[in-house]
Amino acid sequence: MTLWRIRATVDDRPGYLSVLTASLALRGVNILAVQVHTTERGAVDDFLVDAPDALGEADLIAAVERGRGRDCWVARSEVRGLADQPTRVLALANRLVRDPDATGEALRALFTADTVTWRPEPAGADAGIAGGTMLIADPGGGSYTLGRAVPEFTPAEYARAQALVELAATVARRAAEQVTLVLPDGAEVSVRPSVADDLPGVRELHLACSPRSRHRRYPGGGSVPAPERMRRLLAPARGMTLVAVTSDGAAEPVVAMANLLGEGDEAEATLLVRDDWQRRGLGSALLRRLVHHADRAGYAALVLHVPAENGPMLRTVRRLGRSTRIETDGGMRTFTVALSTSAAVR
Repeated sequence: MTLWRIRATVDDRPGYLSVLTASLALRGVNILAVQVHTTERGAVDDFLVDAPDALGEADLIAAVERGRGRDCWVARSEVRGLADQPTRVLALANRLVRDPDATGEALRALFTADTVTWRPEPAGADAGIAGGTMLIADPGGGSYTLGRAVPEFTPAEYARAQALVELAATVARRAAEQVTLVLPDGAEVSVRPSVADDLPGVRELHLACSPRSRHRRYPGGGSVPAPERMRRLLAPARGMTLVAVTSDGAAEPVVAMANLLGEGDEAEATLLVRDDWQRRGLGSALLRRLVHHADRAGYAALVLHVPAENGPMLRTVRRLGRSTRIETDGGMRTFTVALSTSAAVR
């Protein structure tokens, strides 16, 4: 028996796929996997089959045509083709998480492309497929062009390619956003965007903070937030969350968390720094990075609600050197920090 890949178009009507599979079965062809790509011209069926050694390419094409298939493409396959498409996509996604620079190689492997080219020019309105050519926008800038002689690309393949490129761009962006801060006392911490796996570390951070520190972060109460609330803080609907971690033997404890929560054209900034890491410049460094992210995201202003007795935080905000409006309500002070000259605080 020999492994083959067969791709053919059939009318997208009830029973037509069964006619095609029956035609293959009559010739002893065992279908191991099938994918259906919906196109404007009909349903493109992609088969991985095990066929008798006596059958060649011409025999398989003839079987497809007798089964009402058209635009048939047939090629020998390898044993690795036995891995189904979702498994291959997940394996390549895992590779990109570890090495986002391998995007071109991943695209070539997933689509058996003859050529994969990256260009600095954006894809623009030309993004899409045209026969054996696929143009994909790179979210990091530029575009990828894939080419193969046969078979033609399908809309489903274009969607997979775009998702894979976006994943690589996200991983690369997160890697670029991770920095190592050297504090005035020489201590080093790594600052990066949070991920869901940071939940245990963030919970330990809250438990390690004094009630006073938690109250300054959550003026409504100093108790440890519920896990569900922490999950929302780690992945805000708008904005971002940064965590600061430090190497401590085999562990990397979270020693600070900074949140940027967007609402309308403003974003609220909050900080929580473990007690033994306070007054060492870490809070100031995190706040500056939040300001940078808010500026880049296009927010007009940054809002901070600071208890009046939190002297260190009040000084940190003033050191930003930005146009700031200050409002006092009882024991709470609200700072509205302008983020651009075109959005001056009034």
